[in-house]
Amino acid sequence: MGKSVAITRLDLSADDLRCRAQRAGSIEAARRMLALALVLEERPRIEAARTCGMDRQTLRDWVHRYNAEGLRGLSDRKPPGGIPKLTAEQEAEVAAWVRAGPDLAEDGVVRWRRKDLAARIERRFGIVLAERSVGALLKRLAFRHVSVRPQHPQQDIQALEAHKKNFAALVAGVVPEAAKDRPVEVWWQDEARVGQQGTMTYVWAERGSRPRVPRDLRYEWTYLFGAVCPERGVGAALVLPRVNIDAMNLHLSEISQHVADGHHAVVVLDGAGWHQPGDKLKVPDNISLLHLPPYCPELNPVENIWQFLRQNYLSHRVFESYQSIVDACCDAWVALTNAPERIRSIATRPWAKVNV
Repeated sequence: MGKSVAITRLDLSADDLRCRAQRAGSIEAARRMLALALVLEERPRIEAARTCGMDRQTLRDWVHRYNAEGLRGLSDRKPPGGIPKLTAEQEAEVAAWVRAGPDLAEDGVVRWRRKDLAARIERRFGIVLAERSVGALLKRLAFRHVSVRPQHPQQDIQALEAHKKNFAALVAGVVPEAAKDRPVEVWWQDEARVGQQGTMTYVWAERGSRPRVPRDLRYEWTYLFGAVCPERGVGAALVLPRVNIDAMNLHLSEISQHVADGHHAVVVLDGAGWHQPGDKLKVPDNISLLHLPPYCPELNPVENIWQFLRQNYLSHRVFESYQSIVDACCDAWVALTNAPERIRSIATRPWAKVNV
């Protein structure tokens, strides 16, 4: 055992060290400060060490650190850890694999698991990583295990992006000449089927459990026609027994009554058959229609409105009759429209701003 080392840094007294120990960021750092306070009071080193839960050699090491660095030398220091097995360039390549997804022919799977990534890393770089290490790598690269969104195989990504980029021009292009001098409101419209065979949603539950919720097996349903104007935080809806052009005419009339006085509404909607212009579709004078690109439901924020209503009002229920389904839809929509900020929060899209 080495000889005792004297404390040469005297800018803090024993009482000062005790005060600093009360405000120390960790118990370990506080114990070191208290041990050095006993040393400054010329208590035996062995007594100072044992009182603060360390041996004499450890106390000697902390005296060295304190002499060299002051209080900063007594703080906890994060161990450096092991040297990463993958270089920054290799980690960037792994991140690109995750974004692109696996190759079925090469990797034999349609989604990445940690073991699959570990196998490709070994094939590509000759480096063996445990599954736990692959999981830590993915977290460090800002990846999370999340649910996916469906995408239609015929979706045109370029058309989707062009719609967002040129949205203001598209809106201006459907406004008739007679309404060019009016303020324009953007509305989003869609329909949802709500019935006895309801949807399942996430719930909070104890880890390892699988809660049971009621689900009806009968076949009664209705349709909720909904439209929202995020800028104003308002909505217009009808609950109807079927979906067709006649029902759409009723909904357009309902939307028309909710458009602000003196304004013109551009209603953005998908390309369903009952949304197409023609002799049977009656579009009110204060409304114009703008159709979304095919197979791009994610552009319509009403899809998120449906998700919110199902998750909070329309799931995990048994509807005894058609009327009970209608009542549930009405109650859910009223709850939504009573919270304008909720509509704005769910349905606002940064790319859907217009200045017309």
